[in-house]
Amino acid sequence: MTDSIFATSVFFRLAIGGNDLGAFHTCSGMGAEVEMENYAEGGNNGFTWHLPGRVTWSNITLTRPVTADTAKIGRWLDETLRRVEPKDGEIVALKPDLTRIISWQVFGIVPVRWQGPSFDPSSSQAAVETLEIAHEGLRPS
Repeated sequence: MTDSIFATSVFFRLAIGGNDLGAFHTCSGMGAEVEMENYAEGGNNGFTWHLPGRVTWSNITLTRPVTADTAKIGRWLDETLRRVEPKDGEIVALKPDLTRIISWQVFGIVPVRWQGPSFDPSSSQAAVETLEIAHEGLRPS
């Protein structure tokens, strides 16, 4: 396969309510689950009806090494936690040369958890931050 079909290294840019929160190295949890209701119709013994119910969207978790963009998360959290109001946003998957691969509109975003970095001078690992968001749905844009 060629590089134009998939990228081996991807970055994810996150924007919420017009705030560009920078690029992240990992993005996980994009998914949905449809609750199914089973209905056994009287007189019909051959099968059970499977009726779709509510859609549940899983939380999205993004991680990255601490950068200058970490301050953007702090400002966004400070603003959002004073008055929690769901806002729409976008996640864009980018190749290493910052060419867009695909993007998703994410609706009704609210913060769930932010985990700041642990600084350990005896470790050679990069300090990493994690942002977890809940949302009301997403779709490719």
